[in-house]
Amino acid sequence: MMKEGDKAPGFTLDGVDGDGNETSVALKDYKGKKVVLYFYPRDNTPGCTTEACDFRDNFSRLKSLGVEVLGISPDRIETHKKFREKQSLNFPLLSDIDREVAESYSAFGEKKSYGKTTMGIIRSTFLIDEEGNIKKSWYKVKVKGHVDEVISSL
Repeated sequence: MMKEGDKAPGFTLDGVDGDGNETSVALKDYKGKKVVLYFYPRDNTPGCTTEACDFRDNFSRLKSLGVEVLGISPDRIETHKKFREKQSLNFPLLSDIDREVAESYSAFGEKKSYGKTTMGIIRSTFLIDEEGNIKKSWYKVKVKGHVDEVISSL
């Protein structure tokens, strides 16, 4: 698990930006900026939609605090494009199809749902500081109120 002070694992992923254009994003491109990096299981599902829309609705608050937002899931770019358009999302959604980045952040692994154990994305959020270090991490995120929790930690 990633904890405060750990170096955030670097990555470069393809995805869609906040304007709907295909893009390639590297974490190193955000050096000197704070980043909220959140991992979610799947586009267009109830919990993931609620979480993404909460980040969307609080985007200006986060930007005013000098924070960039990046969402990562194993979905393909085409799915991200539709999700971004349908929900008017205003931040990049990145495709981690092979789940390598999620694994490097300990955001992929065993989880329980309705009493059944499966392998999958563990809903997680990381606040990364200007130097690329983990300032705060949240695992097994409860969607309701999470963005407010992130903002209050800033």
